[in-house]
Order: sequence, then structure tokens, then C-alpha cells
Amino acid sequence: MTVVERRTRHARASVRFALGCLVSVGVTSDVVAQQNTVHPQPRADGLPSPSPATANGSQRMVRPEGTVPMAPAGFSVTSYAELRGPRMMVYAPNGDLFVSSPTTNSIQVLRDADNDGVFEARGVFADGETWPAPAQPTPPAPEGGRSAPRLGVLEGPQALVADPQACTPPPDYLRRGPGGLRLPFGRAFTDGYLYVGNTDSLVRFEYQNGDMAARGAPEKLLELPTGGHSSRNIVFNRAGTQLYIAVGSASNSDDGEDCRRAAILEVDPDGTSARVYGSGIRNPVGLALQPGTDVVWTATNERDNLGDDLVPDYVTSVKDGGFYGWPYSYIGGHYDPKFVGAFPDLVDRAIVPDVLLPAHSAPLGITFYTGTQFPARYRDGGFVALHGSWNRTVPTGFRVAFFPLVDGRPGPLEDFLTGFLASTGQNGTQVRQWGRPVGVVVSPAGALLVSDDSGNRIWKISAADATNGGR
Repeated sequence: MTVVERRTRHARASVRFALGCLVSVGVTSDVVAQQNTVHPQPRADGLPSPSPATANGSQRMVRPEGTVPMAPAGFSVTSYAELRGPRMMVYAPNGDLFVSSPTTNSIQVLRDADNDGVFEARGVFADGETWPAPAQPTPPAPEGGRSAPRLGVLEGPQALVADPQACTPPPDYLRRGPGGLRLPFGRAFTDGYLYVGNTDSLVRFEYQNGDMAARGAPEKLLELPTGGHSSRNIVFNRAGTQLYIAVGSASNSDDGEDCRRAAILEVDPDGTSARVYGSGIRNPVGLALQPGTDVVWTATNERDNLGDDLVPDYVTSVKDGGFYGWPYSYIGGHYDPKFVGAFPDLVDRAIVPDVLLPAHSAPLGITFYTGTQFPARYRDGGFVALHGSWNRTVPTGFRVAFFPLVDGRPGPLEDFLTGFLASTGQNGTQVRQWGRPVGVVVSPAGALLVSDDSGNRIWKISAADATNGGR
């Protein structure tokens, strides 16, 4: 029995468990009654045929007074911070929490010096007004004609050949020099630097423990392709010798794109030796290392407009040199209708992702639980923030999901944090939400923090019996 089959076999039981364990603190009965609709976990061998698509975006509303997200029994949920548009979060070596806000083009810092679970100081480490990003040169136009597979050698930024292993940078790929901030998203610390994934570049600031403001302008290490999906997340391996960068596609499902897109890139800490590590990943957003290993995992937004239940989004480990299908196929060898029969050798080796999610869930942040505060069943398991759908008749996402990880094998998906939906948009009404999860991170004391860029808040989930407020 495959991992997907085992996961599917237990999916219904996990959904029942998740719903049965949900508790709320101060949530009105109306919101509880209309809380998240749960969809069965997809199966790679049971996907439907493409069907007409639906546009069904959500409307943001003011959070009802006294309402907080709902977690399983045995957990408490509290508001940790209010700030505009928080997205990805990372802890500095000294325990300060660094939060990216592309909305404000800034990186903010929250400090909990006495480690009581309540931050006492906050500041803006850097912003785009102080450190504006230089303009990026315009790449040459692609040559005419339909391209070969988008993975391949770059003679120019969009001139490709059909060897997925041969994507190498053009001479202007590496551009060292002064940098700035432009839609900062991912951040990572190593060897006296704070690295930042901008939408158009990789930059780094000099950093010493305790810095709450940048010491000077960042150094630009690497140009990245712009346009389309704009988030650029980053993560280092455990030794800090290799950096991984997630770069989404420029389109929903077009070929002929720059081969650095829809990919995980691997670079040295100084920005050199850039190469494609994993490809065919439409919009990889979350990045995390599997505990105790250098295995890179990503949370990925698959393509839209193929119907309510296509294409499943996913979370997966990324194999070096692995191809995950986009744009020609999805979830292994299922051809996209636009490319039926194209490049069969490439499609035949497309990898089925590890954890399938309901289509259009929009997974963003991912983290693995490495703390000791939560019950043992959560140890080493994955938390993924599902930002929520716009392309589905009945909405999905708008929650944080969890999957156990035992001996590197993912178990069935279950809800962990829900309640962000106030209305599921049935009977002709519009979907309404007061929050959309984005980032997830484990605090030094073992609490889980969840950023919400719609509600402009960071939530803290603690084990109910944790001391010092769960920290």
C-alpha cells in the first residue's frame, strides 16, 4: 500500500477526529456553525476530470469581538501581536522574532527579553523607504516560436533547451552590488548575516545578536526573475553552506518561462554556484527542513481553472534533480489539457508529491514541530498554513493543517487551527473571512505562532498546561 493510499484510507477518520476535538474561546455560535468546510484529502489515483472553473473569492470582514481561531482540545489560542500584513516569521539566534511584511515593504522585529511569552519591544529592522531596491535590468525578449520544455540551459533569460538538468545561469545572472528591499518575504540567519528573499533578488544584511535595526544597506547577491508569483522564500541547510530559494512561476500554466521559475534554486551563501535543485513546482512558497536532516520540503500552490477539485495543492519533500510536472502535468503523469502528449519522457518521470491538499487551498507557510511543549504525537510533524481558496464553489483552506511524520513518512492530514471563515458563501451569499493564515513558526518555548495577513495579527497556540503562558 502506498503512502498516498494509506493517507487516504485514514483521511475520513482524521477529519472526524479534527472536527470532534475543535474547541473555541469566545466564538459566537453563528461563526462556529459556519466554520471551515472540510474537503476529503485527494488521492493521486482518484482525481476527477477537468471541469469548468468557478471564481469565488472571499470578502474580508472585521473579526467579531471576542472571537479567536479554534484549536484542538488541550490547546489555548491567544493574540500575540498586531501588525500590518504579517507574512513569514523566523527567529534570530538570540530569540527575537523577525516578521516580513511585503505590504509595508518592511521587516519588523518583536522582542520577548524575559521569555514570558509577551513581547516587550518592537521595531522596524529595515524598510524599502530607507533601503530602496535598485531597478532590475529588463531581460531580452524570448525568441519566436513555441519553446521546448521550460527547464534547460539559459542562453538568455528565456531561451531554453529540453534538458531539465542543464539549466545554467546566463552571464548576467549574478549581479553583486548594493541592494534594498522590494516585497521582502523569506529570511534566514547564518554566519553574521540576515538573508532576505526579495521578489527580485537575494540580499543580505550584516547582523549581530540583538540588532533591532539594520547597520547599513544590504548587499545584493543574486538577481531573481520578477513578475507573476512574487514571494521568494529561503532556507539554509543545517550547516549553513547551501541556501535554497523558492521561485514561483510567472503564469498559471504556460510553458517557455525562465527555467529559474517554478523551481527551488540552490546557491552558495555568497550567491554563487546557483543551480536548479527541483523543478516543475508551480508556485513553491513555504520552505522547511525535515527535522534532523537536510531534506527540503515545500508548500506549493498548483494551477487553477481546471475545476473545483483540480489541481490538488501539495506539500512535499524535494528531491535533488526532481521534476514535479508543471506545466505539462500534475500529480505525476496527469496531463494538463493544454499539453496532452507533450514531452512524454519528461512527464513519465514527474514525481507524485508526498502530501496532497484539497485543490485551491493555497498552502503558504510550512514548519515542522521541533519543540517539546505539544503532546508527543506532534513531534516532528508538519504544520502548513492554508491561505484559502478563490477558485472553488465551496471554499477550502482558511486554516492551519497538520500531518504527522513518522520515520520520514507523512500520515493523514487533519485540521489544527480553524474558524477564520464567517460564511462559506452558500445560497448565493459571498464567502466572508476575518483571517487568512500565512506563516507558521515554532517559538523557542515550543508554542506555535501563526501569522494572519488579512486580520493583521499573529496568533499563538500553546499547550493548555504550559507554564508561563505557553510562551
